[in-house]
Amino acid sequence: MSQQTTDHTTTTGSSRPNILVLCTDQQRFDALGAYGNDEISTPNLDRLAEQGVLFESCYVQNPVCSPSRASLMTGQYVPSHGLHANGVDLAPTHELFTKTLADAGYDCGLVGKLHLGACWGGRSEPRLDDGFRVFRWAHDPYPGSSENAYHRWLQATDPETYARVRSGEGEHSWDTLPSEVHYSHWVAEETIDYLRTSRDADKPFCFVANFFDPHHGFGAPSEYRDAYDAEALSRPVTRPGELRDKPPIQREASERSYAGAAKGFLEYTADEIQDVRAAYYGMVTQVDAEVGRILATLDEEGLADETVVLFTSDHGEMLGDHQLMLKGPFMYECAVRVPLLVRWPGTAVPGRREQLVQWVDLAPTLLQAAGLPASPIHQGESLVPLLEDETSPWRDWAVSHYRDSGQSYDPPVHVSMYRQGRWKLVVHHGDPASSRPRTGELYDLQDDPHELQNLWDVPAHAPQRTELQERLLDTLVATEDRSRARLSAW
Repeated sequence: MSQQTTDHTTTTGSSRPNILVLCTDQQRFDALGAYGNDEISTPNLDRLAEQGVLFESCYVQNPVCSPSRASLMTGQYVPSHGLHANGVDLAPTHELFTKTLADAGYDCGLVGKLHLGACWGGRSEPRLDDGFRVFRWAHDPYPGSSENAYHRWLQATDPETYARVRSGEGEHSWDTLPSEVHYSHWVAEETIDYLRTSRDADKPFCFVANFFDPHHGFGAPSEYRDAYDAEALSRPVTRPGELRDKPPIQREASERSYAGAAKGFLEYTADEIQDVRAAYYGMVTQVDAEVGRILATLDEEGLADETVVLFTSDHGEMLGDHQLMLKGPFMYECAVRVPLLVRWPGTAVPGRREQLVQWVDLAPTLLQAAGLPASPIHQGESLVPLLEDETSPWRDWAVSHYRDSGQSYDPPVHVSMYRQGRWKLVVHHGDPASSRPRTGELYDLQDDPHELQNLWDVPAHAPQRTELQERLLDTLVATEDRSRARLSAW
């Protein structure tokens, strides 16, 4: 499904622009002012959106971290790259786009989370042939692996704060540390250090800055949390009795999240839900401030005009919508639709794009930006034509897979989403994939953009459901990995 690419030239005359990827964790598409949210403050990202292209409908390939991130790095759908769940290691034979860039002469670096392997119980995810010369890895801000570069930085920067928070003493948790020693600040500090001093100035660079926020636990430094009045924020999107005609797993998850391992929506009071929403917004605003510092550094170093800046997130967050919290086997827009902003001076024509794009499209996009051909393994398409011309032909569908990806349910839960035009189909697979009953969801996003009315069992919509199920089957065939060369007829 990949396409061959051609060389592109920036306004500076360079055919090898720098690449800066800014990625958050668990940020739903509407947690940005640029996406129409007038409750949240994100001035720096809103300005980035004005200067570049905002993709209205970007879908991730899985609503949980690791499988989604593997799709970003490989350009493949979940069934092809095989990292089907958190806690699974990506096979070391997989080709990552950063390795391809490094082999082509790019200086590559990373700070923050990567999550292409299991990180539970203090385990450091296995290092892959990833192309990163600079590798400042920290899966999250919490105690765990000795390889956590954030903890080493904090201990060196502020040993007293580090000792207090490690021991559980004092007023702060890891989520609410003062902004100058917070994980989000550290990500920006390391990125700025790379841009100013650590990069190889004789090469174009690709730097990936992975923020952990706005991931739970829900907390932010006081100046960011206190910027929001919880009571003044909008309430979760739902209706009385909404889950009665939704798949049973959603009622189960509403009671207890993460297959019983985390607090469920029904265990929160209404005030607690509002506090969570305010903290979530505070986390996003802090990330926005740190992104502002990074973008200012690009300007100060004279790099802005020759750097492709891409901002996105690995999946969304329910935030109480549909009487659900966190993430899991949910394919609602707030779970699988994420922000995608691309600024590329001289190439990307600023504006909004309505087309359905996916995370598998990002690797071939960045390779084409570097003047490199797409890899045969890539199952997405380069977004460069859309960046240059909003009328460029484009596919009209998107898919996402959930394969018991978070905390394991018993029986397992497997879900597939197919989005085309105004319609969204979500199949909750039954026998032989699982002993759970086969059921699903069908939404008309034009008439019901908040996905409150499930049309799956409505007789009048049976033909539409059947057509979309057939289209999903055809798409599953079209997205199989057939990248290995066929050498002969037999």
